[in-house]
Amino acid sequence: MTQSFFRMPSPTDSHAGPNASWLNGATIYQIYPLSFRDRGGDGWGDLDGVLEGLDHVASLGVDGVWISPFYPSPWKDFGYDVADHRAVDPRMGNLAVFDRLVERAHALGLKVLVDLVCGHSSDAHPWFRESRRSRDNERADWYVWADPKPDGTAPNNWLSVFGGAAWNWEPRRRQYYLHHFLASQPALNLHAPAVMDALCETAAFWMERGVDGFRIDAVDFFAHDPQLRSNPAVVWREAEPPLKPFALQQHVYDMMHPAVGSILARLRETVERYPGRVLLGELSSQPGAGQRIAAYCTPQGLHAAYTLSLAKQPFSAKGFAQALTAAPRPESICWSLSNHDVERAASRWLPEGADPAAFNALLAVLVATLPGTVCLYQGEELGLPNAALEQHQLRDPFGITYWPEFPGRDGSRTPMPWRADEPNAGFSAGEPWLPVPAEHAALAVDRQERTVGSPLSVWRAALALRHGSEVLRTGGVAAVEEHGDLLSFERTLGDERLLAIFNLADRPAEYALRGRGEPLPLAVPRAPGAAVPEVTADGRTLVMPPLSVFLGSLRPNP
Repeated sequence: MTQSFFRMPSPTDSHAGPNASWLNGATIYQIYPLSFRDRGGDGWGDLDGVLEGLDHVASLGVDGVWISPFYPSPWKDFGYDVADHRAVDPRMGNLAVFDRLVERAHALGLKVLVDLVCGHSSDAHPWFRESRRSRDNERADWYVWADPKPDGTAPNNWLSVFGGAAWNWEPRRRQYYLHHFLASQPALNLHAPAVMDALCETAAFWMERGVDGFRIDAVDFFAHDPQLRSNPAVVWREAEPPLKPFALQQHVYDMMHPAVGSILARLRETVERYPGRVLLGELSSQPGAGQRIAAYCTPQGLHAAYTLSLAKQPFSAKGFAQALTAAPRPESICWSLSNHDVERAASRWLPEGADPAAFNALLAVLVATLPGTVCLYQGEELGLPNAALEQHQLRDPFGITYWPEFPGRDGSRTPMPWRADEPNAGFSAGEPWLPVPAEHAALAVDRQERTVGSPLSVWRAALALRHGSEVLRTGGVAAVEEHGDLLSFERTLGDERLLAIFNLADRPAEYALRGRGEPLPLAVPRAPGAAVPEVTADGRTLVMPPLSVFLGSLRPNP
């Protein structure tokens, strides 16, 4: 069955859009500092390690870095349980190291984004320790508290993403507090003016230190139904319930409340006082993510947003076509195809029996041609597969809860391999917090630097292609189509039109040019020995080898 999705280019399909920023067309490299590089020798990555690795990052041709949390934390959720929003965890370094990191990044031409975790904190945070003491202290309303039902049970049926109820009993207040994730991550009450003041002051604190913006964590959980109504059930027709009970509810009351917009407006107002600063949001994979991107990404909200909806789907032309047409403005879209929360794409999407090198090249060029902002997760440029860990090696509470059916997120968080022949692949002199798989050591940076046609060289070439083309960086997207395993779309800017075609399957396919004429092919990076798409003698059909890419220039319309 063939299905087509069309979106015509418009005058706003460029960097001149109403919410445009330097993010539009940028490539951001995500650094998960616990696993990036350890200079302290304790097996945990640190900011000195990030500083040392910046030259490698800059060599890729990216525009900036997003550094995941490095704040003081009990590390129950590995940094996303923040215990102090305006400091560096001693395990990671200190503010002086952070300042040197920012200075070095800017000297290399890299923007710096850091995580701003607004929706929750650690239960070890001084704010929560005070809030839990009583119902009438200075921070009593800084978190989401609710009385029990008459029978002593939780206020409603809301569930935690990580398993179990979303409410935890606090005997000191004789109330329940809300937590969307771990019980040790209480939800902040973002409707309390003092809480928003504190978070905006935190944003200003980091911008004064030179950061260029923030990745905003878990935006959809910022606001909920003030009446605390229970979620309705999902009509489940399968033989047995899903692995994670969270999927058995329609999340209409516990998240995605319209008040999210006013919270984002406060944050945007703060960053607007610092020219050039940006907000990049993470949305959930709940249905309707495209509409929420449109609603949240406005001149009063986020500059751009991403969702893991696509990353959690099968690798298909239909999935990408729908994602490309879901948001109304290219500058509002960010693409994160691998990150610290999902299985690496090199394992998740690799067709069975397919050549990893060919798939890596396809993914690299696809990323390079997508509109808006793209995020490249550390190790993705090396073609790292997801690590297969044993149960005793797990650290992620999410995976520990649902093992073995869901092994958690640790497989995408194992340390970055730097030098193939050194202990722990050069990540640390000490025992790493997560193991370094032997197959990752074989893909280390130093070895790929010496290998012609390595995944690293392919990613550099693909990002150079993006960086050198204004139409790929800031142009619009039009004529999005999917035909079986073939995905095609045009990138447009003024009279310039580029046709991009991808065969996402490990078998040949044919693409009908349908009156486009014969596009002038452009050079794209390929795996060593890969076959090149060819136009048939009659000029009507493009023969696409397995996992191949065609990028061609279309003549201006007469």
